Amino acid sequence: MTSNDAAALITLHPEAQAQLFSDARTANSFTDEPVTDEQLRAIYELAKFPPTAANTQPLRILFVRPGEGRERLVRHMSEGNQAKTGSAPMVAVLAADADFHEFIPKVFPIRPEMRDHFAGDPEGREQMARFNAALQIGYFLLAVRAAGLAAGPMGGFDAAGVDKEFFADRNWKSLLVVNIGKPGENAWFDRLPRLDYDEVVTHV
Repeated sequence: MTSNDAAALITLHPEAQAQLFSDARTANSFTDEPVTDEQLRAIYELAKFPPTAANTQPLRILFVRPGEGRERLVRHMSEGNQAKTGSAPMVAVLAADADFHEFIPKVFPIRPEMRDHFAGDPEGREQMARFNAALQIGYFLLAVRAAGLAAGPMGGFDAAGVDKEFFADRNWKSLLVVNIGKPGENAWFDRLPRLDYDEVVTHV
């Protein structure tokens, strides 16, 4: 089966498949066109719906516009990520809330007692927060693309430094920094190879 044959079996329109998956790339430069508050809200309103364990939704987002806050963030980025983080029209710090259990009575009302269970297990709570926030990060990146924007996700930063800088008063653990905007000049590296179906899939 070719890629085109496979795409034909997906009910999502081919243009949407391309925008979200096959044509989408990690952007390394951006234009100076601003990202609006309305766009940021639209991204979140789409990304919030896919599943997390017990509907816990531990992802937390810090949006950082150019200015003093951006300068504070850039100091914690690895050298190779500083310039593009400094110049992107919008940057998101994506974090896991290790105190997500406080929201369980709201988001999982059929089992409100789970709040007390997690309250007594901080280690397990953080592990669950990180795993489910990582799921939500994938949804977030697709939502950025669905908004007609490009994302430049980066793991090269001092997470402990970012947490101390921005989250000292809350139990958020930063996982990823994402530059967001319209792609600029020479935004893309060449597409790197993907593994084939038979290299990653087995059947029993």
